[in-house]
Amino acid sequence: MSVELTYPHIAKEPNQPARLERHPRTRVAMIVMDYQGRGWSAEEIVRQYPYLTLAEVHAALGYYHDHRDEIDPEIEAESAEVERLRRSAPGSPLLRRLRALKARKRST
Repeated sequence: MSVELTYPHIAKEPNQPARLERHPRTRVAMIVMDYQGRGWSAEEIVRQYPYLTLAEVHAALGYYHDHRDEIDPEIEAESAEVERLRRSAPGSPLLRRLRALKARKRST
């Protein structure tokens, strides 16, 4: 006998990332990245995103821990895309000036 688990606050459509029901633009992976990457607690995530409830954050983290094989590749793909874009972007004019200034200071 198999039991199907349901996750309150989480919506998962076939071939789509898991998302929050009340906030469909908020993916589970986004919450996990704040939790893992920034080291934020569930309470800190709610402080940073006051439209979220603590129950939604905990539901997202619970979903992640039960579906790592689904969420981890999503996080890895997003991180790779961010890195690719970072490397391909020339940088802002301000950033280029600051780097040039720093280089000049080192050479003197």
